[in-house]
Amino acid sequence: MSRYVVTGTDTGIGKTVVAAGLAGHLHARYWKPVQAGLDDETDSDTVRRLTEGRAEVLPEGYRLVTPCSPHEAARIDQVRINPATLALPAGDGPLIVEGAGGVLVPVNDEALYADLFVLWRLPVVLVARTTLGTINHSLLSLEALRARGLQVAGVIFSGEENAPSEQAIIEFGQCRHLGRLPRLDPLTPAALAEAVAHNIRMDLLA
Repeated sequence: MSRYVVTGTDTGIGKTVVAAGLAGHLHARYWKPVQAGLDDETDSDTVRRLTEGRAEVLPEGYRLVTPCSPHEAARIDQVRINPATLALPAGDGPLIVEGAGGVLVPVNDEALYADLFVLWRLPVVLVARTTLGTINHSLLSLEALRARGLQVAGVIFSGEENAPSEQAIIEFGQCRHLGRLPRLDPLTPAALAEAVAHNIRMDLLA
């Protein structure tokens, strides 16, 4: 059964696009536990648009107004995020769960997203950018995941090819290279589906 957490090394690196690509290809259910920021298109909205019915988008556990770290957005909204209420959705079949920002983003004043990953016990797909600084960010993220006993399914790179950096992350991080999703312009459902089919090692995730 294909059930994965998709997290990233940072925010704004294409994690939601990767999650949408995986969810659409697998005809999976997609779940964003905490959405922070409602003024623009939410991550769930983006996945719904980019999958065109090939994925089932589940309701978020928490919808917070301010686009910032969930713990701060919850404080502003006068809401407390209780990790106990964020159990994985019931049901069978493929599931893609998308985190917020990076591995160590705070959920509340006591818990990080990595702590939720421990509760869920799903293999983790790490999305890493290919620009300067990615080696350090990626290896730190991999260390944080493994320090908690989490299984890393592999790394999907986002952006233009950077073979030396990608190789360094895979070798030092001792993980699988699941492919690289290039920046798509225009970013359409058809373009994303084709890019995933041709660039991502879905045989390792199916």
